Amino acid sequence: MNDKPPATPTADPALQALRAEIDALDDAMHDLLMRRAGVVARMAASRVKAGAGSPLRPGREAAVLRRLLARHSGALSRGAVVRIWRHIIMAHTAIQGAFTAAVSAASEAAQTLALAREHFGTATPLTPFAAPAQALAALSVGKASVAVLAAPTGEGEGAWWQSLEAPRLSVVARLPFVANAAHADAAMVVAPLAADASGEDRSLLRLEGSADATCEGFARMLTEARFAGRILSLVRQGGRSLALAEIDAFIAAGDPRIAGLQAVLLGAYAVPVAGDLP
Repeated sequence: MNDKPPATPTADPALQALRAEIDALDDAMHDLLMRRAGVVARMAASRVKAGAGSPLRPGREAAVLRRLLARHSGALSRGAVVRIWRHIIMAHTAIQGAFTAAVSAASEAAQTLALAREHFGTATPLTPFAAPAQALAALSVGKASVAVLAAPTGEGEGAWWQSLEAPRLSVVARLPFVANAAHADAAMVVAPLAADASGEDRSLLRLEGSADATCEGFARMLTEARFAGRILSLVRQGGRSLALAEIDAFIAAGDPRIAGLQAVLLGAYAVPVAGDLP
C-alpha cells in the first residue's frame, strides 16, 4: 500500500512567468498610487493654507478621463478604465477632507442612487432622500458635499431646477459620464461651487417668460441671444413660465449674452464620452 500523498503538479513555467509579471506590475501600480496620494496630500495642505473651498473639480476630472481614454487601447474596456479612475479620484478626494453625497432616490428615480454609487465610488457615504428638495436642503446646510438628482426631462418633470439657488449652488456634472445607449437614465450633480470647464461642455440656463410662453418661443429667445441649444423642460408657475435650456458650450458667469435674457445660469457639465462598441 502506497501512503505517499499525491504529487503536486508543477505549474507551467510560462504561466509562472506571467504571474510573476503581474505581481511586478501590481507593485509598480501600488507605488504610483502611493506617490499620487502624497502629491494629493501636499495639495490638500496648500488648499487649507490658502483657505480654499471644496476639492471637487468635476471639469478637471472629466478632462483627465478624456485624456486617458484618448490614449487607451487593448482588452480593458473604456467603461472599466473610467470606473477604475473614478475610484482612484474619489479615494484621493477623501484625503483632502470628508466627502458625502445626498441622493434623491424616490421610487421613480431609483436609478439615481445607482448612478451616484458608480460615479462616487463604494467608499463615499451616500444618504438617500425621498425628494429632490430634501437632498438640496441637506446640501444647503452643509450636511452633504454634493446633491445627486434625477435629470429633468419633459414638461413639468423633475422641476427641482426651478428653485435652485444659483449661483450659490450650481450644477457641476451629469451622470453617467460614459454614455450608455441601452438606457436613458441620467442624473445631475449639484454642489456649492461654480462649474469648471472640461474642454467640451454644456451649460444650463433657467429662462423666464409669460404664462403662455412655449418651448418654441423660448428656443427663439436663445437663437436671438446667439446661444445654440435646446429646451429640456417647461414649468408653469403662477403667472409665468420657466424653461430649462441646455446650451452647447461652457458659459462663464457674467457672459454678456445672459444680460439680454431673463435668465439665470444654473451651471455646466462635461459632455459624456462614448462607451465601448457593442
